[in-house]
Amino acid sequence: MLKTVNRLLLALAGLALLALGLAALAAAADLPGRLGATPPDGYAWRDPNEVLLTHADRTQWRDESWWWWVVFAVLGVLVLLLLWWLRAQLLPRRVRTVLVDSGDGAGAHVRGATLEDAMAADAEALPGVGRARVRLAGRQNAPRVRVGLLVDPDARPAHLVRDLRAGPLEHARASAGLDRLPAETRLRAARQGPDRLS
Repeated sequence: MLKTVNRLLLALAGLALLALGLAALAAAADLPGRLGATPPDGYAWRDPNEVLLTHADRTQWRDESWWWWVVFAVLGVLVLLLLWWLRAQLLPRRVRTVLVDSGDGAGAHVRGATLEDAMAADAEALPGVGRARVRLAGRQNAPRVRVGLLVDPDARPAHLVRDLRAGPLEHARASAGLDRLPAETRLRAARQGPDRLS
């Protein structure tokens, strides 16, 4: 969906800029006058010496009470849409389905959330892991994995990473029929309450 929105926004912005540029170029070259054409009523650029917005055009709505509310509302909506678009660009895209090689040439689609849940359950079964969160990002035929582990305070990170790579990550890669499954792992130690002496 984001790819479609990006293409649509780029196409609309490109068409608007192209139309504005062609209109300015036609007015600067006095193209309507040279061709003997009459611009439509309300067209601002009738000859090369005219400006786009006259003083009357710029100030005609200034005294209306609704004008500034409309300006601020439109600008506010525009800012919110741009912030949503920027956030969508910066966040990694989650994989909805993973394309699995089924051996018949057609392939099969496995839900990304199902694969994430299976990998998280497999990771939580490792010794020293309290909780695991797994996210798939990238493309459906070349996913990447982000793993977050909440580990016991006395766990050994090198052993955990090795066990994670040889266990849950390798199982997921082999079951999905992927050549490779790049992974990023973040470890966080669980808080340990103070020991009580009696």
